[in-house]
Amino acid sequence: MHQLSVTDMDYSYNGDRLTLQGINLDIRNPQLISIIGPNGVGKSTLIHCMNKILSPTRGTVLVDEKDVSGIKPRDLAKKIGYVPYSANDTFPLTVIDTILMGRNPHSKWRSDIHEDMKIVREVLELMDITPLAMRPFNELSAGQHQRVMLARGLAQQPEILLLDEPTANLDIRHQLDVIRILKRLSVQKQIVVIMISHDLNLAAKYSDNVIMLSKGTIYAVGKPEDVITKESIKAVYDVDADIIMSNGRPITILLDNEFTEEDAKTPENAHLEGSGAALFDRGIS
Repeated sequence: MHQLSVTDMDYSYNGDRLTLQGINLDIRNPQLISIIGPNGVGKSTLIHCMNKILSPTRGTVLVDEKDVSGIKPRDLAKKIGYVPYSANDTFPLTVIDTILMGRNPHSKWRSDIHEDMKIVREVLELMDITPLAMRPFNELSAGQHQRVMLARGLAQQPEILLLDEPTANLDIRHQLDVIRILKRLSVQKQIVVIMISHDLNLAAKYSDNVIMLSKGTIYAVGKPEDVITKESIKAVYDVDADIIMSNGRPITILLDNEFTEEDAKTPENAHLEGSGAALFDRGIS
């Protein structure tokens, strides 16, 4: 069973104003969900409440109809995997040892290391990082680093995988690689994948459903084409936009009505020269 329910949830840091207020969600069945919204609206706080890093000020979070507040951390980790925005692992563990840490929730005094290593090998292949297995984790590139963190989360074999901006700090190619993997995981591994995203177009293209937050509340929830509209972007981000549809998915084109023709003028003394070995310079297309 795959069910995550949030009911009448509020959250406040240190008793100050509410960061989240009146959150209600009922997530069922394998799918890829994106949480979108401006900075400071409570996106990270929401997923931290989902996986018990934070305890709601009011309301409940249920996983398969069980309140997470009463589930032991080790047992909860078998249900929910979490990949943070960035890892604090600065010691020189190898990639394989880093991923093996994801097996901790399943480990017992006499753990079957052969079974653990079988699962680690599977996720290494799934994330296409087998050649990195013996490399020090803290020497990887940003793209490799993110793949290893995803592999560690998958090694937990969770029913629900939470990710805090999994495509942040990645170039366009690696962003696409990561989000394609997440989409395939929801289908092939039959898990619920919930990710925070600041890229409206990536969220719209790959997500099955979208949660848009505004000022600590849910502004809209549903299919990308229903949630990501020029009206919602204006209301939530205070930005004008046009929306065009491609294969049934919305593509956001940001507008800037405050940027005038005068602002766009190029200074008369602007000058740039360069050279390089680009393929088109050599007549190769």
